[in-house]
Amino acid sequence: MIKSMTGYGKAIAETPQKKITIEIKSLNSKQLDLNTKLPWLYKEKEPEIRNLISQRLDRGKIDFSIFCDMLDDEVVTVINKTAVRNYYNQFREIASDLKIDLDDQIFTAIMKLPDTLKTEKQEMPEAEWEVVRKQIIESITMLDLYRIEEGNSITADLKKCIGKILSFLETIETFEAGRVSKVREKLNTLLEESVGKENVDKNRFEQELIFYLEKYDINEEKVRLKTHCDYFIETMNTDAPNGKILNFITQEIGREINTIGSKANDASIQKLVVMMKDELEKIKEQSLNVL
Repeated sequence: MIKSMTGYGKAIAETPQKKITIEIKSLNSKQLDLNTKLPWLYKEKEPEIRNLISQRLDRGKIDFSIFCDMLDDEVVTVINKTAVRNYYNQFREIASDLKIDLDDQIFTAIMKLPDTLKTEKQEMPEAEWEVVRKQIIESITMLDLYRIEEGNSITADLKKCIGKILSFLETIETFEAGRVSKVREKLNTLLEESVGKENVDKNRFEQELIFYLEKYDINEEKVRLKTHCDYFIETMNTDAPNGKILNFITQEIGREINTIGSKANDASIQKLVVMMKDELEKIKEQSLNVL
């Protein structure tokens, strides 16, 4: 079964204090490229989140985000009384040494100094994390189902392209006999024009013709191409991830098509080779998005 690397999932977790929106999306990539965007409250859970995603999604360029619409309510900014008192005492000592008076504005200056304000962060309740974790799994499941649906569409396209290549391969068979006759006629004409018809050694000519035709024989390439196409279909029916294997098979298919084209020495077969290459390009493009 083919899966696409493209997908999207979204889930919402709700607690009495806040509403948490979880989004995950993926695009094609050779490896797992995971980017996370998390509120500070969930930073400590990032390793677990990454583990949940990597176990299910294998590879792809994945963007994962958590949004909390009441996050500010959990952060309380308070005055650091100890720091303010220390600053004030130092200012008072300096003022005494300089024999100047301090006024109320000194507090405005003090509050602009480092560490006069501090943020007290609440710990995330374990019950809240269980709710969020469940919805993270739900969003991953939604993305995976999206991948399966996209994979079904890709499967149909790939099978169509492979089917056309096999059809063109069968059509090549109809030109095989004519190709040999054309080669024989062409070589015989060139030889007669070169040395004269009466000087042609027919036996030697037949021997050389056999040697020449062996160099341009494409039967092995046709058999291998058929085998690679069958293996491609077989691999599509295996469990994902199978995209990398399909890419390797695609390379082998391309190698056989190119060899047939270089050996064809026939305009009709060359035309079919071009059509096969066109279908192969479609396969390559689609395969890049297969998990």
